[in-house]
Amino acid sequence: MLTEIDRLDFIRDARPAEGLFAEKDWLVTPEPFAIEEKWRRELERLGHRIFVFQRACNQLYLQSVKGKQPAWVARYLDLGKPPELIEFSRRKEIRDALPRVIRPDLVLTDEGWTIAEVDSVPGGIGLTAWLNQTYAGLDEQVIGGAEGMLEGFATVLPHGGDIVISQESATYRPEMEWLVRQLNARFTERHWQVVAAENYQPQPGRDVYRFFELFDLPNISGIEALLQAAGRGEVSISPPCKPFLEEKMWFAFFWLQPLREFWRRELGDKYFRDLQRMIPYTWILDPTPLPQHAVIPRLEIQDFREAARFSQKERDLLLKVSGFSPLGWGSRGVSLGADLPHAEWERRIHEALANFEREPAILQQFHKGRLFDHPYWERETGELKAMRGRVRLTPYYFVEPEKVMLRGALATICPPDKKLLHGMRDAILAPSRFAGR
Repeated sequence: MLTEIDRLDFIRDARPAEGLFAEKDWLVTPEPFAIEEKWRRELERLGHRIFVFQRACNQLYLQSVKGKQPAWVARYLDLGKPPELIEFSRRKEIRDALPRVIRPDLVLTDEGWTIAEVDSVPGGIGLTAWLNQTYAGLDEQVIGGAEGMLEGFATVLPHGGDIVISQESATYRPEMEWLVRQLNARFTERHWQVVAAENYQPQPGRDVYRFFELFDLPNISGIEALLQAAGRGEVSISPPCKPFLEEKMWFAFFWLQPLREFWRRELGDKYFRDLQRMIPYTWILDPTPLPQHAVIPRLEIQDFREAARFSQKERDLLLKVSGFSPLGWGSRGVSLGADLPHAEWERRIHEALANFEREPAILQQFHKGRLFDHPYWERETGELKAMRGRVRLTPYYFVEPEKVMLRGALATICPPDKKLLHGMRDAILAPSRFAGR
Protein backbone atom coordinates (compact mmCIF):
# COMPACT_ATOMS: atom_id res chain seq x y z
CA MET A 1 0.00 0.00 0.00
CA LEU A 2 1.39 3.40 -0.99
CA THR A 3 2.23 5.88 1.72
CA GLU A 4 1.16 9.51 1.36
CA ILE A 5 4.74 10.43 0.41
CA ASP A 6 4.69 7.72 -2.29
CA ARG A 7 1.41 9.16 -3.58
CA LEU A 8 2.88 12.65 -3.70
CA ASP A 9 5.88 11.37 -5.64
CA PHE A 10 3.54 9.63 -8.10
CA ILE A 11 1.56 12.83 -8.65
CA ARG A 12 4.63 15.03 -9.08
CA ASP A 13 6.26 12.54 -11.47
CA ALA A 14 3.10 12.46 -13.61
CA ARG A 15 3.12 16.21 -14.21
CA PRO A 16 3.95 17.05 -17.86
CA ALA A 17 7.45 18.47 -18.34
CA GLU A 18 6.00 21.54 -20.08
CA GLY A 19 3.55 22.12 -17.20
CA LEU A 20 -0.18 22.75 -17.29
CA PHE A 21 -0.39 26.48 -16.51
CA ALA A 22 2.15 28.94 -17.89
CA GLU A 23 4.22 30.34 -15.01
CA LYS A 24 1.73 29.15 -12.39
CA ASP A 25 1.99 26.59 -9.63
CA TRP A 26 -0.15 25.20 -6.82
CA LEU A 27 0.08 23.13 -3.64
CA VAL A 28 -0.03 19.37 -4.22
CA THR A 29 -2.20 17.09 -2.12
CA PRO A 30 -2.03 13.29 -1.81
CA GLU A 31 -5.81 12.88 -1.95
CA PRO A 32 -8.90 14.24 -3.73
CA PHE A 33 -11.32 16.61 -2.06
CA ALA A 34 -14.28 14.71 -0.61
CA ILE A 35 -17.80 16.05 -1.20
CA GLU A 36 -20.47 14.85 1.19
CA GLU A 37 -22.55 12.06 -0.29
CA LYS A 38 -25.80 13.90 0.51
CA TRP A 39 -24.93 16.50 -2.17
CA ARG A 40 -24.32 13.96 -4.95
CA ARG A 41 -27.70 14.11 -6.71
CA GLU A 42 -27.92 17.89 -6.44
CA LEU A 43 -24.43 18.37 -7.90
CA GLU A 44 -25.06 15.90 -10.71
CA ARG A 45 -28.30 17.70 -11.62
CA LEU A 46 -26.98 21.24 -11.29
CA GLY A 47 -25.57 21.29 -14.82
CA HIS A 48 -28.98 20.74 -16.37
CA ARG A 49 -30.52 23.44 -14.19
CA ILE A 50 -27.88 25.94 -15.36
CA PHE A 51 -28.34 24.83 -18.97
CA VAL A 52 -32.08 25.56 -18.70
CA PHE A 53 -31.25 28.92 -17.10
CA GLN A 54 -28.83 29.83 -19.92
CA ARG A 55 -31.43 28.79 -22.50
CA ALA A 56 -33.95 31.09 -20.80
CA CYS A 57 -31.37 33.94 -20.76
CA ASN A 58 -30.85 33.52 -24.49
CA GLN A 59 -34.60 33.59 -25.10
CA LEU A 60 -35.15 36.62 -22.85
CA TYR A 61 -32.54 38.67 -24.69
CA LEU A 62 -33.85 37.79 -28.15
CA GLN A 63 -37.44 38.46 -27.10
CA SER A 64 -36.34 41.80 -25.67
CA VAL A 65 -34.76 42.70 -29.02
CA LYS A 66 -38.05 41.86 -30.76
CA GLY A 67 -40.16 43.85 -28.29
CA LYS A 68 -41.78 40.78 -26.72
CA GLN A 69 -40.02 41.43 -23.40
CA PRO A 70 -38.94 44.74 -21.83
CA ALA A 71 -36.53 46.66 -24.07
CA TRP A 72 -34.31 47.54 -21.10
CA VAL A 73 -33.12 43.91 -20.90
CA ALA A 74 -31.29 44.12 -24.24
CA ARG A 75 -30.24 47.72 -23.58
CA TYR A 76 -28.44 46.71 -20.39
CA LEU A 77 -26.82 43.66 -21.98
CA ASP A 78 -25.58 45.58 -25.02
CA LEU A 79 -23.84 48.31 -23.02
CA GLY A 80 -20.22 48.77 -24.10
CA LYS A 81 -20.39 46.23 -26.95
CA PRO A 82 -19.31 47.10 -30.51
CA PRO A 83 -22.30 47.29 -32.91
CA GLU A 84 -20.90 44.65 -35.30
CA LEU A 85 -20.62 42.10 -32.48
CA ILE A 86 -24.14 42.88 -31.30
CA GLU A 87 -25.39 42.36 -34.86
CA PHE A 88 -23.54 39.05 -35.20
CA SER A 89 -24.86 37.76 -31.86
CA ARG A 90 -28.44 38.25 -33.10
CA ARG A 91 -28.06 36.32 -36.37
CA LYS A 92 -30.69 33.68 -36.93
CA GLU A 93 -28.01 31.09 -37.77
CA ILE A 94 -26.89 31.05 -34.13
CA ARG A 95 -30.21 31.97 -32.53
CA ASP A 96 -30.39 28.81 -30.40
CA ALA A 97 -26.64 28.26 -29.92
CA LEU A 98 -25.52 27.92 -26.28
CA PRO A 99 -22.21 27.10 -24.57
CA ARG A 100 -21.36 23.39 -24.69
CA VAL A 101 -19.20 23.57 -21.56
CA ILE A 102 -20.83 24.84 -18.36
CA ARG A 103 -18.63 25.66 -15.37
CA PRO A 104 -20.20 27.31 -12.35
CA ASP A 105 -17.98 28.67 -9.59
CA LEU A 106 -19.44 27.26 -6.37
CA VAL A 107 -18.55 28.55 -2.92
CA LEU A 108 -19.11 25.77 -0.39
CA THR A 109 -20.98 27.06 2.66
CA ASP A 110 -22.50 25.50 5.78
CA GLU A 111 -25.85 25.23 3.95
CA GLY A 112 -24.52 23.70 0.71
CA TRP A 113 -23.19 26.08 -1.92
CA THR A 114 -23.81 29.36 -3.65
CA ILE A 115 -23.11 30.01 -7.34
CA ALA A 116 -20.69 32.93 -7.47
CA GLU A 117 -20.88 33.04 -11.28
CA VAL A 118 -20.99 30.85 -14.39
CA ASP A 119 -17.99 30.90 -16.72
CA SER A 120 -18.72 30.31 -20.42
CA VAL A 121 -15.02 30.26 -21.44
CA PRO A 122 -13.54 28.37 -18.50
CA GLY A 123 -9.94 27.52 -17.84
CA GLY A 124 -9.01 24.34 -16.01
CA ILE A 125 -10.44 21.82 -18.49
CA GLY A 126 -7.08 20.24 -19.28
CA LEU A 127 -5.87 20.57 -15.69
CA THR A 128 -8.95 18.81 -14.31
CA ALA A 129 -8.59 16.09 -16.97
CA TRP A 130 -4.96 15.56 -15.90
CA LEU A 131 -5.82 15.54 -12.20
CA ASN A 132 -8.60 13.02 -12.75
CA GLN A 133 -6.36 10.78 -14.83
CA THR A 134 -3.50 11.01 -12.33
CA TYR A 135 -5.48 10.41 -9.14
CA ALA A 136 -7.47 7.63 -10.82
CA GLY A 137 -4.05 5.99 -11.27
CA LEU A 138 -3.93 5.88 -7.47
CA ASP A 139 -7.27 4.00 -7.44
CA GLU A 140 -9.22 7.08 -6.37
CA GLN A 141 -12.87 7.17 -7.49
CA VAL A 142 -12.77 10.75 -8.75
CA ILE A 143 -15.88 12.42 -10.16
CA GLY A 144 -15.94 11.72 -13.90
CA GLY A 145 -13.38 8.93 -13.69
CA ALA A 146 -10.01 8.85 -15.43
CA GLU A 147 -11.36 9.67 -18.91
CA GLY A 148 -14.59 11.61 -18.29
CA MET A 149 -13.19 15.06 -19.07
CA LEU A 150 -11.73 13.78 -22.36
CA GLU A 151 -14.98 12.10 -23.33
CA GLY A 152 -16.93 15.23 -22.48
CA PHE A 153 -14.71 17.62 -24.41
CA ALA A 154 -14.70 15.30 -27.43
CA THR A 155 -18.45 16.00 -27.76
CA VAL A 156 -17.82 19.77 -28.00
CA LEU A 157 -15.92 19.32 -31.29
CA PRO A 158 -17.28 15.89 -32.25
CA HIS A 159 -15.46 15.77 -35.60
CA GLY A 160 -12.22 17.24 -34.29
CA GLY A 161 -11.29 20.85 -34.85
CA ASP A 162 -9.26 23.82 -33.69
CA ILE A 163 -8.90 25.14 -30.16
CA VAL A 164 -8.20 28.81 -30.84
CA ILE A 165 -6.39 30.54 -27.96
CA SER A 166 -5.58 34.24 -27.72
CA GLN A 167 -2.49 35.75 -26.13
CA GLU A 168 -4.77 37.11 -23.40
CA SER A 169 -5.60 33.49 -22.46
CA ALA A 170 -2.08 32.12 -23.04
CA THR A 171 -1.77 31.01 -19.39
CA TYR A 172 -4.09 28.12 -20.26
CA ARG A 173 -2.38 27.07 -23.48
CA PRO A 174 -0.22 24.30 -21.89
CA GLU A 175 -3.24 22.54 -20.36
CA MET A 176 -5.11 22.62 -23.67
CA GLU A 177 -2.08 21.29 -25.55
CA TRP A 178 -1.92 18.41 -23.07
CA LEU A 179 -5.65 17.83 -23.57
CA VAL A 180 -5.25 17.76 -27.37
CA ARG A 181 -2.45 15.19 -27.15
CA GLN A 182 -4.70 12.96 -25.07
CA LEU A 183 -7.68 13.40 -27.41
CA ASN A 184 -5.63 12.61 -30.53
CA ALA A 185 -4.15 9.52 -28.89
CA ARG A 186 -7.52 8.22 -27.76
CA PHE A 187 -9.75 9.15 -30.72
CA THR A 188 -7.40 8.40 -33.59
CA GLU A 189 -10.01 8.84 -36.33
CA ARG A 190 -10.34 12.55 -35.44
CA HIS A 191 -7.85 15.37 -35.07
CA TRP A 192 -7.72 18.36 -32.74
CA GLN A 193 -5.09 21.07 -32.56
CA VAL A 194 -4.31 24.20 -30.54
CA VAL A 195 -3.70 27.30 -32.64
CA ALA A 196 -3.06 30.98 -31.91
CA ALA A 197 -6.05 33.27 -32.32
CA GLU A 198 -4.08 36.30 -33.49
CA ASN A 199 -3.29 34.90 -36.97
CA TYR A 200 -5.94 32.19 -37.25
CA GLN A 201 -7.35 31.37 -40.67
CA PRO A 202 -10.54 29.28 -40.62
CA GLN A 203 -10.84 26.20 -42.79
CA PRO A 204 -14.26 24.97 -43.96
CA GLY A 205 -15.28 21.95 -41.94
CA ARG A 206 -12.80 22.65 -39.10
CA ASP A 207 -15.01 23.70 -36.21
CA VAL A 208 -13.63 26.01 -33.53
CA TYR A 209 -13.54 25.95 -29.76
CA ARG A 210 -13.21 29.60 -28.78
CA PHE A 211 -10.69 30.05 -25.99
CA PHE A 212 -10.64 33.82 -26.09
CA GLU A 213 -12.81 36.51 -24.55
CA LEU A 214 -14.99 38.63 -26.82
CA PHE A 215 -13.59 41.91 -25.47
CA ASP A 216 -10.26 40.75 -26.98
CA LEU A 217 -11.51 40.77 -30.60
CA PRO A 218 -9.69 44.01 -31.59
CA ASN A 219 -6.40 42.18 -30.92
CA ILE A 220 -7.33 39.25 -33.17
CA SER A 221 -6.70 40.33 -36.74
CA GLY A 222 -8.32 37.32 -38.39
CA ILE A 223 -11.54 37.41 -36.41
CA GLU A 224 -13.57 38.90 -39.25
CA ALA A 225 -12.74 35.94 -41.49
CA LEU A 226 -13.78 33.52 -38.73
CA LEU A 227 -17.08 35.31 -38.11
CA GLN A 228 -17.82 35.41 -41.84
CA ALA A 229 -17.07 31.68 -42.19
CA ALA A 230 -19.40 30.99 -39.26
CA GLY A 231 -22.07 33.21 -40.82
CA ARG A 232 -21.87 31.17 -44.05
CA GLY A 233 -22.23 27.95 -42.09
CA GLU A 234 -18.74 26.71 -43.04
CA VAL A 235 -17.66 26.36 -39.40
CA SER A 236 -19.29 26.45 -36.01
CA ILE A 237 -17.88 28.30 -33.01
CA SER A 238 -18.35 27.09 -29.45
CA PRO A 239 -19.05 28.83 -27.17
CA PRO A 240 -21.06 31.04 -29.53
CA CYS A 241 -20.02 34.67 -29.99
CA LYS A 242 -22.85 36.03 -27.86
CA PRO A 243 -21.47 38.63 -25.46
CA PHE A 244 -24.87 39.08 -23.83
CA LEU A 245 -24.71 35.50 -22.49
CA GLU A 246 -21.39 36.18 -20.74
CA GLU A 247 -22.60 39.04 -18.54
CA LYS A 248 -22.69 38.62 -14.77
CA MET A 249 -25.77 40.86 -14.62
CA TRP A 250 -27.95 37.84 -15.46
CA PHE A 251 -28.00 37.07 -11.73
CA ALA A 252 -29.49 40.53 -11.15
CA PHE A 253 -32.14 39.91 -13.83
CA PHE A 254 -33.00 36.65 -12.10
CA TRP A 255 -34.09 38.58 -8.98
CA LEU A 256 -35.95 41.45 -10.69
CA GLN A 257 -39.66 41.45 -9.87
CA PRO A 258 -40.81 42.47 -13.42
CA LEU A 259 -39.18 39.30 -14.80
CA ARG A 260 -40.33 36.92 -12.09
CA GLU A 261 -43.12 35.30 -14.10
CA PHE A 262 -40.83 34.87 -17.11
CA TRP A 263 -38.33 32.91 -15.01
CA ARG A 264 -41.02 30.80 -13.34
CA ARG A 265 -42.53 29.94 -16.72
CA GLU A 266 -39.24 29.16 -18.51
CA LEU A 267 -37.48 27.38 -15.66
CA GLY A 268 -40.46 25.68 -14.10
CA ASP A 269 -41.36 26.26 -10.46
CA LYS A 270 -38.96 23.64 -9.06
CA TYR A 271 -35.89 24.88 -10.95
CA PHE A 272 -36.83 28.46 -10.13
CA ARG A 273 -36.96 27.71 -6.40
CA ASP A 274 -33.75 25.62 -6.55
CA LEU A 275 -31.86 28.47 -8.19
CA GLN A 276 -33.24 30.97 -5.69
CA ARG A 277 -31.40 28.98 -3.01
CA MET A 278 -28.11 29.10 -4.96
CA ILE A 279 -27.96 32.42 -6.83
CA PRO A 280 -26.87 35.30 -4.58
CA TYR A 281 -28.98 38.44 -4.67
CA THR A 282 -27.41 40.80 -7.21
CA TRP A 283 -27.93 44.42 -8.28
CA ILE A 284 -26.97 46.20 -11.52
CA LEU A 285 -25.05 49.29 -10.48
CA ASP A 286 -27.19 51.70 -12.49
CA PRO A 287 -26.84 55.45 -11.75
CA THR A 288 -30.33 56.28 -13.12
CA PRO A 289 -32.29 58.30 -10.50
CA LEU A 290 -35.32 56.66 -8.90
CA PRO A 291 -38.65 58.36 -8.09
CA GLN A 292 -38.85 59.78 -4.58
CA HIS A 293 -41.12 56.96 -3.39
CA ALA A 294 -38.90 54.09 -4.65
CA VAL A 295 -35.99 52.25 -3.04
CA ILE A 296 -33.47 49.68 -4.26
CA PRO A 297 -34.67 46.28 -2.96
CA ARG A 298 -32.89 44.88 0.11
CA LEU A 299 -30.39 47.75 0.22
CA GLU A 300 -33.20 50.18 1.10
CA ILE A 301 -31.48 53.14 -0.54
CA GLN A 302 -32.67 55.43 -3.35
CA ASP A 303 -29.36 55.90 -5.11
CA PHE A 304 -26.32 53.62 -5.40
CA ARG A 305 -24.18 56.60 -4.42
CA GLU A 306 -25.56 56.06 -0.92
CA ALA A 307 -23.85 52.64 -0.95
CA ALA A 308 -20.54 54.49 -1.03
CA ARG A 309 -21.28 55.60 2.55
CA PHE A 310 -22.03 52.11 3.89
CA SER A 311 -20.31 51.05 7.11
CA GLN A 312 -17.86 48.14 7.03
CA LYS A 313 -20.59 45.76 8.23
CA GLU A 314 -22.95 46.96 5.50
CA ARG A 315 -20.19 46.53 2.90
CA ASP A 316 -20.31 42.72 2.98
CA LEU A 317 -20.86 43.00 -0.76
CA LEU A 318 -18.89 42.06 -3.85
CA LEU A 319 -18.35 44.69 -6.52
CA LYS A 320 -17.74 43.09 -9.94
CA VAL A 321 -17.22 44.20 -13.50
CA SER A 322 -20.13 42.57 -15.29
CA GLY A 323 -18.38 40.95 -18.23
CA PHE A 324 -17.15 42.65 -21.40
CA SER A 325 -13.81 43.84 -20.07
CA PRO A 326 -10.23 42.66 -19.46
CA LEU A 327 -11.22 42.90 -15.78
CA GLY A 328 -14.29 40.71 -16.26
CA TRP A 329 -12.62 37.31 -15.75
CA GLY A 330 -10.59 35.78 -12.95
CA SER A 331 -10.52 37.92 -9.83
CA ARG A 332 -9.15 41.07 -11.46
CA GLY A 333 -12.44 42.97 -11.52
CA VAL A 334 -13.77 41.79 -8.14
CA SER A 335 -13.52 43.55 -4.76
CA LEU A 336 -15.06 42.79 -1.40
CA GLY A 337 -16.31 45.98 0.21
CA ALA A 338 -15.71 44.83 3.78
CA ASP A 339 -12.00 44.36 3.04
CA LEU A 340 -11.49 47.84 1.58
CA PRO A 341 -10.78 51.09 3.43
CA HIS A 342 -13.83 53.31 3.34
CA ALA A 343 -12.21 55.83 0.98
CA GLU A 344 -11.25 53.10 -1.50
CA TRP A 345 -14.75 51.56 -1.42
CA GLU A 346 -16.25 54.99 -2.04
CA ARG A 347 -13.87 55.60 -4.96
CA ARG A 348 -14.71 52.28 -6.59
CA ILE A 349 -18.46 52.77 -6.27
CA HIS A 350 -18.29 56.23 -7.85
CA GLU A 351 -15.96 54.96 -10.59
CA ALA A 352 -18.32 52.05 -11.39
CA LEU A 353 -21.29 54.41 -11.65
CA ALA A 354 -19.35 56.83 -13.86
CA ASN A 355 -18.35 53.98 -16.21
CA PHE A 356 -21.82 52.42 -16.36
CA GLU A 357 -22.52 53.08 -20.06
CA ARG A 358 -19.13 51.73 -21.11
CA GLU A 359 -18.39 49.03 -18.57
CA PRO A 360 -21.35 48.16 -16.30
CA ALA A 361 -20.76 46.62 -12.90
CA ILE A 362 -22.81 44.67 -10.38
CA LEU A 363 -23.09 44.40 -6.62
CA GLN A 364 -23.61 40.94 -5.16
CA GLN A 365 -24.24 39.48 -1.74
CA PHE A 366 -21.09 37.91 -0.33
CA HIS A 367 -21.26 34.39 1.10
CA LYS A 368 -18.31 33.29 3.22
CA GLY A 369 -17.10 29.79 2.50
CA ARG A 370 -17.12 27.00 5.06
CA LEU A 371 -13.76 25.84 6.48
CA PHE A 372 -12.39 22.41 5.55
CA ASP A 373 -9.20 20.59 6.54
CA HIS A 374 -7.10 19.09 3.74
CA PRO A 375 -3.52 17.75 3.54
CA TYR A 376 -0.84 19.22 1.29
CA TRP A 377 2.88 19.01 0.72
CA GLU A 378 4.77 22.11 1.86
CA ARG A 379 7.56 23.00 -0.55
CA GLU A 380 9.80 24.86 1.89
CA THR A 381 10.00 22.13 4.56
CA GLY A 382 9.27 19.07 2.45
CA GLU A 383 6.64 18.03 5.00
CA LEU A 384 3.04 16.92 4.74
CA LYS A 385 0.81 19.44 6.51
CA ALA A 386 -2.89 20.22 6.87
CA MET A 387 -4.54 23.39 5.61
CA ARG A 388 -7.75 24.70 7.11
CA GLY A 389 -9.16 26.54 4.15
CA ARG A 390 -12.18 27.66 2.15
CA VAL A 391 -13.19 25.84 -1.02
CA ARG A 392 -14.22 26.98 -4.47
CA LEU A 393 -15.63 24.00 -6.35
CA THR A 394 -15.73 24.22 -10.14
CA PRO A 395 -17.67 21.29 -11.63
CA TYR A 396 -17.40 20.80 -15.40
CA TYR A 397 -20.61 19.91 -17.23
CA PHE A 398 -20.75 19.07 -20.92
CA VAL A 399 -23.90 19.49 -23.01
CA GLU A 400 -23.78 16.11 -24.72
CA PRO A 401 -26.23 14.62 -27.24
CA GLU A 402 -28.20 12.68 -24.64
CA LYS A 403 -27.93 14.85 -21.52
CA VAL A 404 -25.87 17.37 -19.58
CA MET A 405 -23.10 15.35 -17.93
CA LEU A 406 -20.91 16.07 -14.91
CA ARG A 407 -17.43 15.00 -16.02
CA GLY A 408 -15.16 16.35 -13.31
CA ALA A 409 -14.94 18.81 -10.43
CA LEU A 410 -11.87 20.84 -9.51
CA ALA A 411 -11.52 21.93 -5.87
CA THR A 412 -9.46 25.04 -5.11
CA ILE A 413 -8.73 25.10 -1.37
CA CYS A 414 -7.54 28.55 -0.30
CA PRO A 415 -6.05 29.76 2.99
CA PRO A 416 -8.78 30.96 5.37
CA ASP A 417 -7.74 34.62 5.12
CA LYS A 418 -8.43 34.65 1.36
CA LYS A 419 -11.97 35.90 0.79
CA LEU A 420 -11.83 35.74 -3.03
CA LEU A 421 -11.40 32.06 -3.84
CA HIS A 422 -9.33 31.82 -7.00
CA GLY A 423 -6.29 29.79 -8.04
CA MET A 424 -3.11 31.03 -6.39
CA ARG A 425 0.33 29.74 -5.49
CA ASP A 426 -0.69 29.12 -1.87
CA ALA A 427 -3.88 27.19 -2.77
CA ILE A 428 -4.37 23.44 -3.06
CA LEU A 429 -5.75 22.19 -6.38
CA ALA A 430 -7.36 18.76 -6.27
CA PRO A 431 -9.86 16.63 -8.14
CA SER A 432 -13.04 15.74 -6.24
CA ARG A 433 -14.78 12.57 -5.22
CA PHE A 434 -17.94 11.78 -3.30
CA ALA A 435 -17.25 10.85 0.31
CA GLY A 436 -19.18 7.59 0.05
CA ARG A 437 -16.88 6.22 -2.66
